[in-house]
Amino acid sequence: MALLVLLLAAGLFAVVKFTGTDDFSQNNDDVLLLNEIAHQMVLYDMPPENAASEREYVILDRNGNVIYDNRSDVSEAITATTAMQKRYPYTYIIENNQITGSVVLTDSKKRFDRLRTNIIAVYCVCGFLLIGAAAAFGAYIRKTILLPFAKMKAFASYVAAGDLDRPLEMDQGNLFGAFSESFDIMREELKASRARELSLQKKERELIASLSHDLKTPVTGIKSTSELMAAVFSQNEGKEITVTEDMIAKMNNVYKRADEIALLVGDLFSSTLEDLGEFKVKCADENAAVIAQIVSEYDDRGLVRISEIPQVIVHMDKLRLAQVIGNIISNSYKYAGTPIDISFRLDESFLEVAVSDSGPGVPEDEIALITGKFYRGKEQGDKEGSGLGLYIARILMDKMGGELSVWNEKGLCVTLLIPLS
Repeated sequence: MALLVLLLAAGLFAVVKFTGTDDFSQNNDDVLLLNEIAHQMVLYDMPPENAASEREYVILDRNGNVIYDNRSDVSEAITATTAMQKRYPYTYIIENNQITGSVVLTDSKKRFDRLRTNIIAVYCVCGFLLIGAAAAFGAYIRKTILLPFAKMKAFASYVAAGDLDRPLEMDQGNLFGAFSESFDIMREELKASRARELSLQKKERELIASLSHDLKTPVTGIKSTSELMAAVFSQNEGKEITVTEDMIAKMNNVYKRADEIALLVGDLFSSTLEDLGEFKVKCADENAAVIAQIVSEYDDRGLVRISEIPQVIVHMDKLRLAQVIGNIISNSYKYAGTPIDISFRLDESFLEVAVSDSGPGVPEDEIALITGKFYRGKEQGDKEGSGLGLYIARILMDKMGGELSVWNEKGLCVTLLIPLS
């Protein structure tokens, strides 16, 4: 815009230069011409026949009478008084120190009028050009700034209203292209986040429904066993009751069902704590030999074969590690049902604990998913579960500064990295 104004000013100067400079310079020429005519009249009593013949002028005598007039239009009467009123250039003819007449140039006003007309025309053209430039600049600002901002404003209202499916349109040459693209990326991230949230809510509802169903089975078993035992005791009230193998099996069933309920509720509670950010661990230095004790507490089938444990001190939360190992052994019993081998190896600043079974393992495309929340393999059949066991184990190992990884070997192998003290 500033460049355009500068160019217009240069054009104006050029027009004035070539159309009016000569006219302005005529002020000095007028004085010289008047003096020349007056001098010629004094010497020869007649006007000169040179450049003066190209100019229009009037010669008056002492009384104001016209002596000489070469004007093309003589309708205007010229006197000394009218010359002064209309500001015509004039001079006196002085002879012997006396005024004998005067000379009046009558074409200077026409030349000035022509110059003024030219200047006005130039200013009008410049004005129109400036108005056109301002309109073009306004259209450019509207297209490149105002309209993109209006689109972003409308886009923000759509996002605020929850409409994340409508993208932010970007025109070619938009000055705010990267800025607009960032807003659209934000919309896509919000949309993906909402989809993840809805998926999580759906999974949580499915979990609650699954747990409700899973809890019904052991509760029904406990209820039926309790009713049977109550009936037996009521029928043999006051008599010596002989404990049979069937009664022992029923009592063991009650214990087993109660243990299932405790496990399901524990998984749900642990998952809820993790969501709330309250899954806390209290690590301390422990002798690695304590791992054998933890394994024995959860090996209720006697299928675990544990190798020699290195004599090292590890930094861990004993209760949380017991929860991790318990979940791993429980999963192996549920899905593999084979002997479990636990081996140990020192790996730089970690004690590596490998827990493996001889079951069918997990499909390779599910290995990276089974430690996720609520994920259950596609080939679990009718086996009950919530899909939280390995997820909780992984979270606990992360919080203790360790790591949990899963892969297929002979069966499924779960490796724990426990930090050394």
